[in-house]
Amino acid sequence: MILLQNSILRLEYNPATDILQVRYPDLQRYHLSEIRHSLQIMVETIRNYDVRKLMLDARTTSIEIEEEENRQLTLELAGMLSKTRLTKVARVQPSDPEKESRAQRNIEAARKAGILNYEVGTFTTPEEALIWLKA
Repeated sequence: MILLQNSILRLEYNPATDILQVRYPDLQRYHLSEIRHSLQIMVETIRNYDVRKLMLDARTTSIEIEEEENRQLTLELAGMLSKTRLTKVARVQPSDPEKESRAQRNIEAARKAGILNYEVGTFTTPEEALIWLKA
């Protein structure tokens, strides 16, 4: 069932598997405050529905912000997610190796900051991600 759909995010939840599927938003500087607000809504939805598993699909995400802004956004999101009862987050990686490399550096920064209290897995397809989340 679709819990939220706006110009930035679409939250699709399957109560049978307790998996929330989200297409990670395009990161554009002029929409950054709206993106942050939508990510806060996503976290509130995770909290309200007591979601335990999240799939973030970043295959088509465009990144038009500086690397430091991107890292800060990742750390903010990781911190907000750590205050929920999530146990697993599956990322479907972008096909661009540079974008994926940047994402992995950001995840490592969140790990070093000690704010990841859930498992994070990275996959090339949504099907692989869903198999891992259901296991």
